[in-house]
Amino acid sequence: MSQGPLLDTNSPLNGDQAQRLNDVLGGMDRDQMTWLSGYLAGLNASGGQMSAASPAGTTQTTSALPEIVVLYGSQTGNAEGVAEQARDRATARGFNVRMVDMADMTKKDLKDPTNLVVVVSTQGEGDPPDTAIGFYELINGRKAPKLDGHRFAVLGLGDSSYDQFCQMGKEFDARLAELGAERISDRIDCDVDYEEPAEAWIDAVLARYAEISGATTVADGQAAPAASTGESQWSKKNPFYAEILDTVILNDEGSSKETRHIELSLEDSGLVYEPGDALGVVPQNDPAYVDELLEKLRISHDTELDTGSKVRDALLAEFEVTTLTRPFLEKWAELSDNDELRRILSDEAREEFKEWVYGRHIIDVIEQFPVDNLDAATFTQALRKLPPRLYSIASSYNADPDEVHLTVGVVRYESHGRTRNGVTTGYLSDHVEPGDRIPIYVDRNKNFKLPHDNSTPIIMVGPGTGVAPFRAFMQERDDADADGDNWLFFGDQHFHTDFLYQAEWLSWREKGLLTRLDVAFSRDQAEKIYVQDRLRENGKDIYAWLERGAHFYICGDGDRMAADVHQALLDIAKEHGGLDEDAAAQYIRDLQQSKRYQRDVY
Repeated sequence: MSQGPLLDTNSPLNGDQAQRLNDVLGGMDRDQMTWLSGYLAGLNASGGQMSAASPAGTTQTTSALPEIVVLYGSQTGNAEGVAEQARDRATARGFNVRMVDMADMTKKDLKDPTNLVVVVSTQGEGDPPDTAIGFYELINGRKAPKLDGHRFAVLGLGDSSYDQFCQMGKEFDARLAELGAERISDRIDCDVDYEEPAEAWIDAVLARYAEISGATTVADGQAAPAASTGESQWSKKNPFYAEILDTVILNDEGSSKETRHIELSLEDSGLVYEPGDALGVVPQNDPAYVDELLEKLRISHDTELDTGSKVRDALLAEFEVTTLTRPFLEKWAELSDNDELRRILSDEAREEFKEWVYGRHIIDVIEQFPVDNLDAATFTQALRKLPPRLYSIASSYNADPDEVHLTVGVVRYESHGRTRNGVTTGYLSDHVEPGDRIPIYVDRNKNFKLPHDNSTPIIMVGPGTGVAPFRAFMQERDDADADGDNWLFFGDQHFHTDFLYQAEWLSWREKGLLTRLDVAFSRDQAEKIYVQDRLRENGKDIYAWLERGAHFYICGDGDRMAADVHQALLDIAKEHGGLDEDAAAQYIRDLQQSKRYQRDVY
């Protein structure tokens, strides 16, 4: 139970009123404070007074509001955050609310008619979040329940640079309707800058549920903002400017890679984090790229936008000007009136579209499909906001609370006759240095966490920069004198140039903290060896560790590595657990549902 805020002596209440209110506030938890905030705001807005017939703990409505179930499927925590916002706003309006993870939703839970608010993210190329797989398979399988009498509304989260943008939102929306549920509000698909549209959608859906029930809240449908919950003041919209303390290239001479270890100061920030969390970095675009872009568009650097910003400044800091998305290309096809671009965007050319987009940036589209006399405002309206980039934190707050460390693989390549750099990795490697300050915030990941019990064994699979959170795991367990066994699988190209944090792993192994260490360096022999190969080689021991309660973690490339490791895990369950295909798949699903199998993939 949290300690609520106490009134000071400057409040307008008399002594008895202040004491009674302090007694109430002192025992309230977060949800109760949120509800009270909305209730009092609504009461004030309506000019009403609390009467003896309306004691504290009830919400005045014209008729009872229905129960709402906020159902979410979240991989990194964004969908869960939107679900929490929906819960808090619904509670403040007077609804009875339950918030349920898809991992915990069963067929039995859908037996009675339910008012659903569904928030779901899309993982990778159109997949459900790990903890939502079971529910996804339930409603799409032969045993799917009939949902006549249920109502629902769906919000999807995704990234429009992926071809299967918000695919899970689309599929859940369609499937719930197919099973007989009534859609009470149109689905929305939110891109990486999802906060404002998500907030508007929540308000619209809650207003619709109130309308259907024939009830109105005391605030006439307008919920107050959620009360402060003690979260950091620093966020994506209000980042903390952290000083760069050090940056070190981890690869030795001769490597084809550039991996940087970056240390940032958190002094005086109040920021805290846990192993498994990510650090959001708010980058700037490459000035040389922006200048070339403006030159090709024949737009002056000093042109002012409606916001009052000059276009060059806006393109540097506000807009995504590299990554191609389907919405941008659709807008550009309209502006250029180009039949070839329309053909590439057609449903019949989806496979060709994937190949065509690969390795191209916005500047390539402008060159290939020019638009004459394009003004700055029209161009920027076609762009999406520049999203922060998230990096798995490579340090433990408890071990060093004044710092946060990152492991960053710098992206540099050539394609279609042009040299390319990653937006944020180029910013961190080429445009800032120790002593400079960069905007950051902590992005919590509730689905990638160490076990609560320090004696629980863990298996970590982290090739390349995917090793970052496991460095944090080891620092955390070292600081806590944890006695749980720890097993790391690390892979990269070459032992002599690419063994990231080698001295630290060997030191922890010598100390006994790192129980086992298996490595796979793919280019050190004729036949390439990867972490999934090492997993199969050690399959018997891995299965034994899992059987005694080990947690299994993957971090890194989501396109191929994570899928290959997942398949290796299935094969291990079959071979060493004596399970058939279906039983092995269920074994892995059970690990995911119980959060003993967690992934942080990108």
